[in-house]
Amino acid sequence: MIFFSEKQLRVAVKEYVEHYHAERNHQGLENQLIEGVPKPGDTDGDVVCDSRLGGLLNYYRMAV
Repeated sequence: MIFFSEKQLRVAVKEYVEHYHAERNHQGLENQLIEGVPKPGDTDGDVVCDSRLGGLLNYYRMAV
């Protein structure tokens, strides 16, 4: 990524930190999230792909 201002850099770092703590699985934590989210009760259903930073960071979740 090429940043043209400090504001762009701060937004990118904020998005990455949110992704790292809330959406990315961590092998050191047995593939769990740092900030745990409740597991869906029904494992049947649609899976939704969300992204951050223009598609550089992708993550998947159950549709609600």
